Amino acid sequence: MLELCASSVSDTHGIAAALAALARPGDLILLSGEMGAGKTAFAQGFGRYLGVIEPITSPTYTLVHSYELGSNRSLGEASRHGHAPLMLHHADLYRLNRTAEVADLALEELAESRGIVLVEWGDVVDSLFGDHLLVHLESDPDDEDARTLDLSASGSLWAARWAQLEAACEEFRC
Repeated sequence: MLELCASSVSDTHGIAAALAALARPGDLILLSGEMGAGKTAFAQGFGRYLGVIEPITSPTYTLVHSYELGSNRSLGEASRHGHAPLMLHHADLYRLNRTAEVADLALEELAESRGIVLVEWGDVVDSLFGDHLLVHLESDPDDEDARTLDLSASGSLWAARWAQLEAACEEFRC
């Protein structure tokens, strides 16, 4: 596990950008934490780094928002060569009550179809997913802008990038 500290929303965005720089199509990243812990702020920083120009909002009532990735990042290179565009899919499982409802969203299939998937409240059903990175955000009760983020990998995809992840996040270590 990697423990990181963010003293501001800007730091949360910086950590998200460091992870986005290492993300690859097919990645599944689960975001966990209480209401207001910064999951959507994390998603905003992640998407901004990847060139998403639309506002990223919480998909609580829509369940999944999809954003085309900009071509100004390395992930966008393939989309300039006639392939389907790379996508960021941002899901929120907060309102789902049953495991079958999660399965119906086909999140792993979204990742496999040239996408990266961020899943808010994904820790509730993390056993349903294969390889993924879990980002747990916890707010500081004494400072509304401060967060602690704990990162852990499940499976080989993120484990293979773990040393790169540690190096990219070094400035945010607690």
